[in-house]
Amino acid sequence: MHIYFLQHDPDMGPARLADWLLAAGHSHNTCHLYAGEVPPRLDDCDGLILLDGPMRVTDESRHPWLKREKKVVTRALRSGKPVLGIGLGAQLLADGLGAIVSRGTFPEVGWHAITMAPESPFDLPEQFEALLWHHDIFGLPEGALPLGSSPASPLQGFAWDAGRVVGLQCHLEATVASATALLEHTPAHFEAQGEDTRYVQTREAILDDPRRFDRQASLLDRILLQWLRSVPA
Repeated sequence: MHIYFLQHDPDMGPARLADWLLAAGHSHNTCHLYAGEVPPRLDDCDGLILLDGPMRVTDESRHPWLKREKKVVTRALRSGKPVLGIGLGAQLLADGLGAIVSRGTFPEVGWHAITMAPESPFDLPEQFEALLWHHDIFGLPEGALPLGSSPASPLQGFAWDAGRVVGLQCHLEATVASATALLEHTPAHFEAQGEDTRYVQTREAILDDPRRFDRQASLLDRILLQWLRSVPA
């Protein structure tokens, strides 16, 4: 399969996702939307992965390319092709499926436990630790099944259309290098805006144990295999 990444920020790239696709025998390209690149035609790829970004789903005035991307998302949801969204990407999918995307009560940055929902279709442990990096949250789209919840977010992801479309708030794709790049969007940002930072960890806490990133790799592997198997070859 040939997968296109839609990237929204230079510091929020594919990370482990790119290596996984190549190791599994797939190819990929990246469209740098933030740099003015035009989104790909769906005929030019077999699936899409929408990456995270620091902007909000509603920031079209500051980032006009969001309007074009939303049109691509709408077509992709109808296309029958696999679509995966992470962070902002998941929020764009939820928005495209008619769910509400809004500001959460607390920003959630760092390592937190995710507890799987009883009806979750994901092949993951009942509870696992993941790197989170978000403030906005989304509701469960109609017809979707939930991933599970974290301390400050009732919904950390969803699967729709028998798992063809997957949205994840958590950053299972993160590596030490990608997390270090994420920290350019420093948690101090939330403190400067007077946010309640009870679920925001420091740079040192996020990076202190590299084995955490390795443990996420097996979880990402499960999700990606399940995601791509949802679409007949």
